[in-house]
Amino acid sequence: MRLVNVTNHSYSIGVRILRAIPIRIPYMTTLTTPPLSTLLPRLLADAEATSKQMTQLSPEEREKLRTSPTDYQALYSRMKDFHLAVSRETGVLLYMLARATAARAIVEFGTSFGVSTLHLAAALRDNGGGRLISTEFEPSKVGHARENLAAAGLSDLVEIREGDALETLARDLPDSIDLVLLDGAKPLYPRILSLIESRLRVGALIVADNADWCPDYLALVRSPSGGYLSVPFAADVELSMKLGPAWATQ
Repeated sequence: MRLVNVTNHSYSIGVRILRAIPIRIPYMTTLTTPPLSTLLPRLLADAEATSKQMTQLSPEEREKLRTSPTDYQALYSRMKDFHLAVSRETGVLLYMLARATAARAIVEFGTSFGVSTLHLAAALRDNGGGRLISTEFEPSKVGHARENLAAAGLSDLVEIREGDALETLARDLPDSIDLVLLDGAKPLYPRILSLIESRLRVGALIVADNADWCPDYLALVRSPSGGYLSVPFAADVELSMKLGPAWATQ
């Protein structure tokens, strides 16, 4: 007859049970835990290093980036190796805005290597799910962004549409959009907003990076009759909120 130490046996069973129970640590987020917390610093460092490549563009080319609604594809194709990422602070702001509004449907104009996409997708994960539609016309950047999303375990939340945003965002959008990031070709901001405007829910937020490069966009969202409440945020971001019809006519 085999004798069993009941006390030790029960203890070992209890340990195995406890190990099988997922422990939720307070204040931890997808943004601040691996793999994303280790991936983002590397991507942001790469973006900062390649930002110096902007000096390779002539003054005329840099001005076209700011003003030309027709030459942007050729110019941005030249910058296919430039990360063109949002700042660290803007990335965190995007995460916070998406969490605070409990966003489930997000649209992004300008994926690049996916730094902003990762912040927004992390917020969707922590909100319990949702869908982020992003668009990028440079194929190599689409590939890099998808690799980064896969490395962060966030691919299931993001659809990256390859091609011109004037075409990719003209179809198959959510009926109600909670949050928008504009961070592609700056002269297109007004046209991109017009494509998605009818889908914006009342209270939807629009974040426009480097909005000062597009005076027409600023005039639109800052106009008292434009249907938005808008304010510059930090040095390079315009934060706008979609108003309802009653508010817009007051």
